[in-house]
Amino acid sequence: MRISQEHLQIVNKLFRKLKYINKRNQGDKMAEKFEEIAVVVDQSSLGNGIYDLTLKTDKIAKAARAGQFVSVYSNDKSKLLPRPISLCGINRDDDTIRLVYRVTGEGTGTEEFSKLVRGDKVRSLGPLGNGFPLEEAEGKKVFLMGGGIGVPPMLETMKQLHAQKMAVLGYRDELFLDKEFAKNGDVYIATEDGSAGTKGNVMDAIRENALEADVIFACGPKPMLRAIKAYALEKGIPCWISMEERMACGIGACLGCVCQSTEVDSHSHVHNKRVCKDGPVFLSTEVEL
Repeated sequence: MRISQEHLQIVNKLFRKLKYINKRNQGDKMAEKFEEIAVVVDQSSLGNGIYDLTLKTDKIAKAARAGQFVSVYSNDKSKLLPRPISLCGINRDDDTIRLVYRVTGEGTGTEEFSKLVRGDKVRSLGPLGNGFPLEEAEGKKVFLMGGGIGVPPMLETMKQLHAQKMAVLGYRDELFLDKEFAKNGDVYIATEDGSAGTKGNVMDAIRENALEADVIFACGPKPMLRAIKAYALEKGIPCWISMEERMACGIGACLGCVCQSTEVDSHSHVHNKRVCKDGPVFLSTEVEL
């Protein structure tokens, strides 16, 4: 019996998906998270409302992986829920983590964090969620695609990845972190107003520069991820996306950050995935966008 190339590709995709999900579930059972009082090492402004915060931790940095996040708690007792912030940098030698975040409004937890100075302390929980499967891209041509505040987690991912790396970054207008990406691989920029790089979005940058890849890792707003997923399906490229959703508990208990999945979830028994627990990184074919 002869198997067609098309059927072989389908089998390979299913095998890849099962292997990834099984490995992720095994990682869930082994994953460690720590609640600790982190100390501010440094903080600076990267642009309009964008801040760069470095925290000294006891255990979080050593356990963290690229693509994960931490929950940072406000010192204001009226704000009970933590703020999830993705890991932009992990330094296991210094036991520090780097968080690049956007202030989301006046009176918010992120505004409070923006006023932190060296020596201040904040309660933190992490590392949380599942990171990018770096082994799936080892030695391959990889797009690392970030849009807006989805840019920061791609930096540590790029640093840890042993592959031919191409960062494709999308901004509204003001750039940040782009020079650091350039130290770790090729960088292609897209801006909405055309002030830098390609005018448009990350998909426009790919088309304008005739870029090609074997694997895609991406993080950004849902419309961007939807376009990337469609592109990956069209090209037959395995693609992992990091979802940005509002979160409450950050540990999968409250179901406040569920997204629609293509298959029935073993936890809720419906077509749902918990972004904080099952994600934030998913194989793009696992979720509906």
